[in-house]
Amino acid sequence: MISIGDYAFSLADPLFIAGLIVALILLLLVVLLVVTVRRAGKSGEMAQVLASQMGGLGSRVEMLSNGQQQLFGGLTSVTEAQAQQQAKTLQLMEQRLSQVTESLNVNLSSSAQRTAQSLGELQQRLLTIDKAQENITKLSGDVLSLQDILSNKQTRGAFGEIQLNDIVSKALPSDAYTFQHTLTNGKRADCLIHLPNPPGPIVIDSKFPLEAYEALRNAKTDWEANEAAKFMRTSVKAHIKAISEKYILDGETADGALMFLPSEAVYAELHANFPELVREGFTARVWIVSPTTCMATLNTMRAILKDARMREQAGAIRTTLRLLHRDVELVVERVGKLNTHFGQARKDLEDINTAAERAGKRATRLDNFDFEEIEKEDAVPLPIAQDKS
Repeated sequence: MISIGDYAFSLADPLFIAGLIVALILLLLVVLLVVTVRRAGKSGEMAQVLASQMGGLGSRVEMLSNGQQQLFGGLTSVTEAQAQQQAKTLQLMEQRLSQVTESLNVNLSSSAQRTAQSLGELQQRLLTIDKAQENITKLSGDVLSLQDILSNKQTRGAFGEIQLNDIVSKALPSDAYTFQHTLTNGKRADCLIHLPNPPGPIVIDSKFPLEAYEALRNAKTDWEANEAAKFMRTSVKAHIKAISEKYILDGETADGALMFLPSEAVYAELHANFPELVREGFTARVWIVSPTTCMATLNTMRAILKDARMREQAGAIRTTLRLLHRDVELVVERVGKLNTHFGQARKDLEDINTAAERAGKRATRLDNFDFEEIEKEDAVPLPIAQDKS
């Protein structure tokens, strides 16, 4: 960098270099002029040579000026091309930035929508979980209520009766059973099924003692399990005996009764671990049933009731069949008479058709004035059949 007064020039500036070259040339010219003046006294040949040199130098200076102008024009073109390239680059960068911004906005919008949708689905799932939690809480309360019911003897008996009533009312017609029926010995049966003889009305008892089963289930040691098993055998035997004595009456009930267990678990426990109690029930003619086996037994009873009612209606059915047979015979007889009438009517129609044909022939001959042939014709009319019915 060269400073001259208030102006600063860079050695890298082509214009400054060109001006510097011009200045040097001018300085050289001045020096040459000075030298020339000092040597003015020399011969004319030297003057001519100097003049020619000055002319060549002037042409060179002119050529140098033209080159400087060309260089300036080239620098201007380069500057303009660089400016255009910078403008294009800025425009391309602006377009690219706009595309990136738009893509970023789209991605952010879709991401926001997906996030909102995910939050909505999460909220729905949380609501579902809340409802399930409420159902679980309610179910827990129901289980606790059921435990409270089963822990009390009276409420447990009522629970068994309600379950038995529901099963019986679904399996049998309403006139085939009676709840809380009082027998002649004064005992009240939970349910009495009105079966025909044999086997006769059969009693279903639903008051099964569950204390022994609860003790067996809650036993934690071998001693407690053994004691609970003993209690289970004693309780079930006593209950079988009570049912056999109270609900099996000669001439009034069937030769057996049903002991209803309101729990499938108790039924499975008896058959799995206490088979001797089941056999003792068979011996005492007390059949142990669970809700499932009770439904199957009641369906069998329903078939028995249906057969009995069919037998009761057998006489009426036979009478109805005889009347139906008589009605069919009357229909056949009347159809025969109607067929006779139709035969007579068909014969009359044939006679009428024959007479009509003969009348047509006579009319044709009258039209042709064949009187002689008409006189020779047998003019005896056909008799009309009488209705013999």
